[in-house]
Amino acid sequence: MMRRTEWRRLAVEEAEPGLLIVRFNRPEARNAIDTATMEDLRDLFGPLSFTPGDLRCVVLTGTGDKAFSAGGDLKERQGMSDEAWRLQHAIAEESAYAVLNASVPVIAAVNGAAFGGGCELALCCDFILAARTATFALPEVTRGIMPGGGGTQNLPRAVGERRAKELLLTGRPFTAEEAQRWGMVNEVCEPEALMPRVMETARTICANAPVSVRQIKKAVHQGLQADLTTGLLLEVQAYERTIPTEDRREGVRAFNERRRPVFQGR
Repeated sequence: MMRRTEWRRLAVEEAEPGLLIVRFNRPEARNAIDTATMEDLRDLFGPLSFTPGDLRCVVLTGTGDKAFSAGGDLKERQGMSDEAWRLQHAIAEESAYAVLNASVPVIAAVNGAAFGGGCELALCCDFILAARTATFALPEVTRGIMPGGGGTQNLPRAVGERRAKELLLTGRPFTAEEAQRWGMVNEVCEPEALMPRVMETARTICANAPVSVRQIKKAVHQGLQADLTTGLLLEVQAYERTIPTEDRREGVRAFNERRRPVFQGR
């Protein structure tokens, strides 16, 4: 999967060992998401649910400085029959769920406009860093449809029910600063500082124990869907997975030897 070279709508780069940068790569269309983009995302992220290999972190961003992604390609959808629309949207669902369910952390580096499906895909990532010039919107209601890539579920979890309803029902754009204030965006950077800051964060994650990182993500993700008692049980199960690892032994050795641990992911 990592060595595939025929991505049609994505630019995929292993920037460093274990660190993948994935870019929407249609700058001439503001990185709009067409069927080929959906299929690329599904095929790239799908295997990461269960077989991440040596991969430790993914950064998702857009090519150019204008857009992360302007959302679904409405030019491609012009004149689609109801059935064709449903079939295409099934691929969109698969791509969004593939990003959401990746077992390794996925960081969204929102470098410009993130509208519609682009905003939804950013919300499918584990957290978001954004350029100060970035803008967000879920404007589907103004086009006679509604978010269908997790927006009605992930946005309320990020900003709260009432704010999410306002944004979803009006479709109005909002700024990176507003998104940060509401809890959707973790950090706002100057445009030129965005990728250096994202890469710094990604490298920090990559340096940590891969099994621990994946189990933390799993515990948080699954625990939020359950009551507290069940969530605590899920946490213990995830914790148990780290005990027999060589990385756990290496972490203790490194602490006692006063050095940085070198984790192997096993």
